[in-house]
Amino acid sequence: METPQQRRKQDDQGAGRPLHERVILTVLGLVGLGAAMSGAWWLWNQSGASAVVRDGSPNWHPNGQQIIFSSEEGGKAELFVTDLSGGHRDRLTTDNARPADEGGGAYSPDGNLIAFHSDRDGNFEIYVMNAEGEAVRRLTDDPGIDQAPAWSPDGKQLVFMSNRGNPGFDVMRMNADGSGVERLTTTGANGYPQYARDGLQLALHVGRDVYVMSLSTRGLRRLTYESHNGNGMYPTWSPDGSRLAFMSWRNGRTEIFTIKADGTEEQVVVTMPTGDAVDPRWSPDGRFLAFVHLPEGGITNAQQTPSQCIVYTVELGTGRLTRISR
Repeated sequence: METPQQRRKQDDQGAGRPLHERVILTVLGLVGLGAAMSGAWWLWNQSGASAVVRDGSPNWHPNGQQIIFSSEEGGKAELFVTDLSGGHRDRLTTDNARPADEGGGAYSPDGNLIAFHSDRDGNFEIYVMNAEGEAVRRLTDDPGIDQAPAWSPDGKQLVFMSNRGNPGFDVMRMNADGSGVERLTTTGANGYPQYARDGLQLALHVGRDVYVMSLSTRGLRRLTYESHNGNGMYPTWSPDGSRLAFMSWRNGRTEIFTIKADGTEEQVVVTMPTGDAVDPRWSPDGRFLAFVHLPEGGITNAQQTPSQCIVYTVELGTGRLTRISR
């Protein structure tokens, strides 16, 4: 059995995501588990094999009845939407002239638009399309890598992460039409921002810890402490803003925790029988979390082994699990 020290070493190598996101995490020096897919997948992906489920980066439709996610079922990562049984799934993005990876799908608050990242034009940029997967528009155009868009509650702005001007990545903000790009962080490694419902705060991770940023002052408030073996990453707000869910490997493998917005009352809410539970996203009604299960841990022989990545939901009141991936 691997020790927490061995896992930390392997996590630092950035396994647990597709190649483009694994590169980001290597630069960030962050744990390589979570949002898009599992594993350093390039060799497997080139074979075109699809026998192993490789789904990830779940996010909710505002109606709470659908989940958008990435899937490698056709080779490259594409965006799909499914109902909560997982029994009916529709593909939203299609093959491009140039093979591309697409992920990080996020519905606008009214459900009419989807922001996502893609390297369809040769570099990872932020795009937007309508809810049917049509009328795709490119919002960013920079030599750096832009990824992980998230909408403001009023739908007027997007935040995302970018390594433009900072190899460690910063959080950026722009208007929903791609204008007015501004940098919200200036040093360190900052990633995966999420707006609070009040629109006045962001949750993000800085290094290996969860922070909350006041958008009025740009001040950061730390909620977890990696130096005390209490690390946390990939935060998501509860709908009422009272708690955040995040992933942490503090107990030797990756589990999902929640914490009050003031940094108190941490508790484990998802521990799978094997492997890792990563990348939580809270449902609009607060009853569920969507997350990704990596049964094999997503870090063993990452370059050679096609590790599975399976999207689930968990009902927080009962612990009932539903497998969304098929």
